Amino acid sequence: MSDGFASIDIILFAMLAAYLVFQLRRVLGRRTGNERRVDPFAAPEDAEKNARGESAADNVVPLPDRTQQGIEDGSFEEEEEPETLAAGLMRLKRADPSFDEKEFTRGAKAAFEYIVGAFADGDTDRLRPLLSPALFGGFASEIQRRDDAGETLETTVSSVRAADVIEARLNGAMAEVTVEFTSDQVKVARDAEGEVIDGEPDKIETITDIWTFSRDTRTDDPNWQLVATRVPEE
Repeated sequence: MSDGFASIDIILFAMLAAYLVFQLRRVLGRRTGNERRVDPFAAPEDAEKNARGESAADNVVPLPDRTQQGIEDGSFEEEEEPETLAAGLMRLKRADPSFDEKEFTRGAKAAFEYIVGAFADGDTDRLRPLLSPALFGGFASEIQRRDDAGETLETTVSSVRAADVIEARLNGAMAEVTVEFTSDQVKVARDAEGEVIDGEPDKIETITDIWTFSRDTRTDDPNWQLVATRVPEE
């Protein structure tokens, strides 16, 4: 009987893993093999320019101590007047009739937890397909800094309270959707000796992050990538 229950557990876990991958692909898509190659030896901002052929603007990677690190990314162009969310969603849906805000938000929540976990684990292989080249450069640099210092980051997302689309716009053919996440997290950074240098192991923090995803509506590739992260202005 115990062998039978073990087999059922294995099947249930396999189904759960397949569901998570399916949800991530709905919002972030999948690699098609047609993406432009990026020079791995270029600086992050140069890599993004090479990949997208566009000018750069500042993005931010929030680090474990909640400070901000500037990252260059070529996905944004300043508009003369800000566009309302409703108008932005309407334009986006005209360019991509398959876009569904509710489905996107559900997938974005799964992606948020997945990326936060991969960053804490220092798993660049998991991060690479989900981030733009420039943003990946920022994440990878911080992971390398932690490794060099012997530091570790432990992050547990207790819950994602809210995931609200706050901006949507179409820059040329590039669709950009910005989501504000409010989550409960336990974050602890430790030094090489295992001593806590930031955060509290027994304290749950309510954290707000603002992430922007982007995809090219001219292609059949459903791939959405995370292109910018920031924290709300105080």
